[in-house]
Amino acid sequence: MTDCEKYIASGILEAYVRDETTAEQNVEVRLMADMFSDIRNRLDKIFDEIENDALAHTTEPDPIVGPFVIATADYIGRLNKGEPFVIAPELSPSSTIAEYREFFERDDMVAPDDFENIFAKIISAIPDQLMTALVYLKKMAPQETHHDEFERFLILEGTCTITIEAENHYLEPGSYLQIPLHKKHHVVVTSLIPCKILLQRVKVAA
Repeated sequence: MTDCEKYIASGILEAYVRDETTAEQNVEVRLMADMFSDIRNRLDKIFDEIENDALAHTTEPDPIVGPFVIATADYIGRLNKGEPFVIAPELSPSSTIAEYREFFERDDMVAPDDFENIFAKIISAIPDQLMTALVYLKKMAPQETHHDEFERFLILEGTCTITIEAENHYLEPGSYLQIPLHKKHHVVVTSLIPCKILLQRVKVAA
């Protein structure tokens, strides 16, 4: 085994890439890489392997999170500016659109024309208990599963299909649906206009 091979086999290059070497060792590694192409190539390969591994394990950001972070900030701002604190009643199979008109037929509850796929406005919220939001959906909402809260839908405008596991539910204005716990589900809009949904998340008592 050559001196270069012994140096490569020592593990110091991996330690250097992980930033686990001392200042003196850092200088040594850089000098050795400048002097010996085998060491320089091995160092480049280690960097490439780490980058490729990171890319392979990168997950796409949840497209639902962003709109709801913005909606939460908007809701807090509205309350701080003096908007009265109200609680929308819980959705149920007997709920009607008319019962909720006062909550969503407001000028500040209208989605902008240029929103990408999901736009949300929180109507009311009790932390760790109940959240009611108005959601505009242009195309779809990706698959998710809830283990500690029921998700309820009341369709206000447009149509969509909500698939729970392998079962499709075709919803139109006035339709109500509750997603069972621990069940995978996703939403696909089937109308030419955005699907306007009254969404409610109800925390399960511990």
